[in-house]
Amino acid sequence: MDRVQLTLQDPQPVSGALIDEAKHLGNLAFRVWDKMRDIVSYTPVILDNTAHLLLTLSDDLTSVRREYRDVPDNPERFDSLPMVLGSEGFNSGTHSWDVEVGDNTYWEVGVLAESYQRQGNGGGPSWRIELRFGKYMACSSGSSTDLSLKQKPQRIRVQLDWDEGKLSFCDPDTDTHIHTFTHTFTETLFPFMRTLDETVPLKMLPGKISVTVGRYDDDDVMII
Repeated sequence: MDRVQLTLQDPQPVSGALIDEAKHLGNLAFRVWDKMRDIVSYTPVILDNTAHLLLTLSDDLTSVRREYRDVPDNPERFDSLPMVLGSEGFNSGTHSWDVEVGDNTYWEVGVLAESYQRQGNGGGPSWRIELRFGKYMACSSGSSTDLSLKQKPQRIRVQLDWDEGKLSFCDPDTDTHIHTFTHTFTETLFPFMRTLDETVPLKMLPGKISVTVGRYDDDDVMII
């Protein structure tokens, strides 16, 4: 050991050996949220327990089909017409949702006022479009208008602007306007669906989730 002289040098750092913390940990929660868009869905309108006993809801409360259920006749439930409401009502702002009607042969899609009577003979303020016996119509309380559609829609997009008093329907697959109601709304409005078709359900479709990152002039981050 006296004859052998060893000089040990401290190890030299190698470029890139350290974990890039900024890359892997920076904005981690946001990047996980962004990637979650591919595996989660959001449906703007969820159906609720107002469904008539002739209607059965899917487990995720997004579709309805004509099938009898033995359920309690609670006061919130429709007992005269096979209808169901969305769980949330709107009394301001703009709202949009898509309904898949497919080959259903008898359906109604639109909104009802909160004062609409669900028990007994029913009735009240409503605005909707419908398909009955091969005929398309736009109907509101006490009036109806025949609709001439060049193509049978598979989906119906409902667009409500409560403040401006407009309720519009279009075919999102062909970007074709179907009908627009204008009215000064004063009540909370609930999305609704009705069907007498025993084979094809009506389905609320999920909306598109988008994440957009931008910046204002003062460098405050804007996330939509």
